[in-house]
Amino acid sequence: MKVLVIGATGAVGTAVVNELAQRHEVIQASRSSVAFPVDITQTASIEALFKRTGKIDAIVATVGSVHFGLLSEMTGEQFRIGINNKLMGQVELVLQGQSHLNDGGSITLTSGIISDEPIRMGANASAVNRAIEGFVCGAAIELPRGMRINVVNASVLVESLPTYAPFFIGFEAVPAARVAMAYARSVDGADTGQIYQVR
Repeated sequence: MKVLVIGATGAVGTAVVNELAQRHEVIQASRSSVAFPVDITQTASIEALFKRTGKIDAIVATVGSVHFGLLSEMTGEQFRIGINNKLMGQVELVLQGQSHLNDGGSITLTSGIISDEPIRMGANASAVNRAIEGFVCGAAIELPRGMRINVVNASVLVESLPTYAPFFIGFEAVPAARVAMAYARSVDGADTGQIYQVR
């Protein structure tokens, strides 16, 4: 299959590329890519990406920023960081990407453990992750031509602990390579509308 991985240079994205490249042709897209650059907050950038890729068999999104901060100090502008980036960026990938997928193609998005196990300063992430999962459940029953959509909800990464450990005290971290297996299950499997939890 021809698989587009968006966010291919991040910790999860790199692991997903390594896993999928064993079986498939992988197109690596990211903000820093020369061949396949993309900014998921810009609809024109996403449109340009799909023009470069042509028809594909799978889309994997391992991207998205949210705002971490105290609710008592949070502004609407800060809250919209997660809405405009992680949520609407991934939604836009689906809205545009469905017309570039071959029949029976798949889309895999990314949420995160904070959707169902909230942490202090994570209200934006909790809201955005749950919204992504709700979108996937709704989209799964409407995608045409046998297309499928799933979402991966993983715990904090072992590789991300140097940055995020203070936010996730008491959480069991998971290695990116194990998280990548959930994306592989989505791409190579037959499920749709599923939330794959990696704990």
